Amino acid sequence: MAGRLTLSAVVGVVVIGVVSANANTNARGASSAGGTEGSSASASAGRKATGTHDPGTKNPGMNDLDANDPGPPLGHPQKKVSLDGDGDFRVGRDIEPGTYRSRGNTDGLCHWARAEDASGDTDSPRADDHVRGTGYVTVEATDRVFTSSGCKAWEAVDAKAQGSPAAPATPTRMSGDGGMYRVGVDIAPGTYMSTGNTDDGCHWERARDAEHGPHSVLAAADVTGTAVVTISTRDAYFTTAGCQDWTKTA
Repeated sequence: MAGRLTLSAVVGVVVIGVVSANANTNARGASSAGGTEGSSASASAGRKATGTHDPGTKNPGMNDLDANDPGPPLGHPQKKVSLDGDGDFRVGRDIEPGTYRSRGNTDGLCHWARAEDASGDTDSPRADDHVRGTGYVTVEATDRVFTSSGCKAWEAVDAKAQGSPAAPATPTRMSGDGGMYRVGVDIAPGTYMSTGNTDDGCHWERARDAEHGPHSVLAAADVTGTAVVTISTRDAYFTTAGCQDWTKTA
């Protein structure tokens, strides 16, 4: 009888040990599985946080993408709706074609250029200008590079752009050194007069657009003494530099 009891006790210990080992193994397996799942979730979240594109959402900086486009690769620059005042910007990659405005240029050192390539050759620019006050420029889809130096930041404007605070204007007056005014937005059409100009220092232009090309300017003059100009409703922009303030007379 004692021998049978001893054997039963040994068998019981062995069974209990096997059950305990299996429980530990299952616990380790569950822990390992949970850790793997957590690591996968963390890695997935990390990948999404570093720029993985959501196919259901358009990339806000790339207007030419559809909802199923995966977007640009990581590190690819987004096209901007506002630009620094210094730098070279590739049209269609760094910026979209369109009209841009720079305001508050006071020293005449702001210079921009629209170019057909990035060679830097003297015949590469299609148009360029020096800006005092406010400047507008329309970047064409056929341009390759837009260059800006010494300018205040450029901002994209649309057909309903609001006025230009850096070049203050009222229905009856505008600054004679304010730069470019958008007709119907920054200033009202009408006849304006500027008096007291000396040494042909007053220059004005009426323009059909902001491309600054050979056919953009409708009329221009350098004035000594009194200047009178009628800005038409068909004009798009009026530029004034070095003039006394203008007063609307009609």
